[in-house]
Amino acid sequence: MDNVDLQVLKQVSSWGAAGRKVVLATTTRTWGSAPRPPGSVVAICDDGRIVGSVSGGCIEDDLIDKAREGVLVSGKPQVVRYGIDADAAHRFGLPCGGLIELVLEPVLPRTRVDELLERLGRGERVRRVLTLASGEVVLEPAGDADELELTETTLVTHHGPHWRMVIIGAGQMTLYLAQMARTLNYDVVVCDPREEYAGEFNVDGVTLSREMPDDLLVALKPDGHTAVIALTHDPKLDDLALMEALGSPAFYVGAIGSRANQAKRKARLTEHFGITEAQLARLHGPVGLKNGARTPPEIAVSILAEVTAVRYGYRIPEPVAVTAAVRVAAGCVS
Repeated sequence: MDNVDLQVLKQVSSWGAAGRKVVLATTTRTWGSAPRPPGSVVAICDDGRIVGSVSGGCIEDDLIDKAREGVLVSGKPQVVRYGIDADAAHRFGLPCGGLIELVLEPVLPRTRVDELLERLGRGERVRRVLTLASGEVVLEPAGDADELELTETTLVTHHGPHWRMVIIGAGQMTLYLAQMARTLNYDVVVCDPREEYAGEFNVDGVTLSREMPDDLLVALKPDGHTAVIALTHDPKLDDLALMEALGSPAFYVGAIGSRANQAKRKARLTEHFGITEAQLARLHGPVGLKNGARTPPEIAVSILAEVTAVRYGYRIPEPVAVTAAVRVAAGCVS
């Protein structure tokens, strides 16, 4: 669950406390282009106010009209689909043949929104099971799987911290990277056993570990939703982290340093730690998109941009400097 959806749940709780009737809509499936992924939520108040989004606005407008007419408050969840045919797709701003499927759920005490928010506030991951026939909700600890599942009888969604970032080194750049990653709803762990660096490090919502990097990663067991980024410039620390990270399913592994230092690092990892060529190919270094970043906050932006691209399966080509591009366009460079 990202920060947008968390804010939706908080607003639902606020409206409920004020005595308003509210409907929570969860995106369950999309075909064609859609601005929000399955699992995203939007809430509609009985006076027409809305928080969150599932489309470019047309579907939200229809939901608002239905809320004002009292159509949505039926007492039981219902499954609705928008854009099944070409005319409806055009009306709701979807590509021809596109489809957005939603589960509309009247918010009642049995919806357990406040309890869900309490658990999320404690940093828990929660599996929420909605029974469609009755509207009853069960909240359970989430396991490793986190896929949304809609059957004829239930809707299963997962909430709470999901994407995780482990940063090796508690220097100035980590300060910016950790803060930005938290904004993107990463569960962030910073590892640095060095007293001179970690002693004063403090970022709200970020866990600081004083363990050796390899010990920490063995304990954390990086999975396919974990990014590991080494930023110390100290081979004794960075190499230990990379050794464990490259042998794990972590979706992103990166390390700071020049191209020359990266070549030396790869040689060390191969010779001393037995890292294979296939594993080395997963290493992003120098870390971050090549966008001319120079200052620590700029480099943090470039790192998060690359992590985001990898997370969503995009390959960013090598950039061309603007000055060089202008010269090529002017015919100054062959």
